[in-house]
Amino acid sequence: MEATTAATPRTQPGRLTGMSWAHFLNDGAANYLPGVLPAILVSLNLSVALAGTIMAALLMGQALQPLVGLLADRVGGRVMVALGLAGSSLGGALVGFTSDVWALLGVLVLIGVSNSFFHPQALAGVRRLGGDKPGTAMSIFLVGGEVGRGVWPAIASWVVVQWGLEYLWVLALPALLTLPFLLQWAPSLPPRAGDAAPVQWRCHAGPLTRLVAFSTLRSLMIFSVVTFVPLMWTQAGGSLTTGASFITVMLVIGVIGNVGGGHLSDRLGRRPLLIAAMSISVVMLAAFLMAEGLWLWIALGVLGICLFSTLPLSILIAQDILPENRSLGSGMALGLSNGLAALGVMALGPIAAEWGATAPLWVALAGGVVTVPLALGLPEHVRRDSR
Repeated sequence: MEATTAATPRTQPGRLTGMSWAHFLNDGAANYLPGVLPAILVSLNLSVALAGTIMAALLMGQALQPLVGLLADRVGGRVMVALGLAGSSLGGALVGFTSDVWALLGVLVLIGVSNSFFHPQALAGVRRLGGDKPGTAMSIFLVGGEVGRGVWPAIASWVVVQWGLEYLWVLALPALLTLPFLLQWAPSLPPRAGDAAPVQWRCHAGPLTRLVAFSTLRSLMIFSVVTFVPLMWTQAGGSLTTGASFITVMLVIGVIGNVGGGHLSDRLGRRPLLIAAMSISVVMLAAFLMAEGLWLWIALGVLGICLFSTLPLSILIAQDILPENRSLGSGMALGLSNGLAALGVMALGPIAAEWGATAPLWVALAGGVVTVPLALGLPEHVRRDSR
């Protein structure tokens, strides 16, 4: 019994909590832009048609995550996690000091690239901290990121309303204080052995393609809501802070999905949850576009729960498809998919300028419909050790 117990990987809740806090700070700094985007467009005298391009500049850097994941698997360690948090926070601090669109785009690219450094190594490390409960561990880690993405737009919009865009730098202070501790919380991953089995691309191509397509369309739904709902609200005469609050409601309440999705996947399997969650997401986005009053908030809350319940599942599926390179798998499920979705958001900008900010949301809804048959073809969980 003692030998069995010693060999059983155990969850490390203290370090998991620290990693979740670091994820909160990183994703908060990297994703508060939608909450202040209307103010930035006014400050720089930019057209709404550029909203998608601006968001794409922020998100496109995440497409580097597979390459960063390959490097992370090769060199091991944990320094990329710290570099990612430092770069995202620095970029977030500089947003308020940009004086033209080119400077803004440069800062946003810095944030996106830094985000790419943070996630692959962090996601692979968190799986190690989860022991024999990888789904639950992934959920705890992702909760921090989703709360950060949800709370930061509201906080940033409040800072802008109270003090102005140039005071956004105050949001970087918690990360500056956290960085020394992050190198203690993050696991130091072993480098990939020189004689390790190569990635079996021919075998993995089909499942990976379906997973990336699924994750891209799911991310397009999220990014479209985050980008165009605040613009839709302010164009209708609503306030900047209320428009940002819509994002906060969807992302913060979506934490329920993060926790529930990962926990249930450890018990019930992943594919049925993906199918159910995306089916309900399509219905909820349609309900939001046709609702009024309190129902707007309810529909966004349920939408957030369903969409974000799929995040830990898709990352774990990618890691299981590529057990030889789990950082690479994480980068493809999250970063590459987000980068492709960013291209979609950029293409939706002119649609918003021509037909209004609700039009891109209908396009994203159609993409959500396609995720359901894609989920049917994804591999189910195959138990392996939690290396």
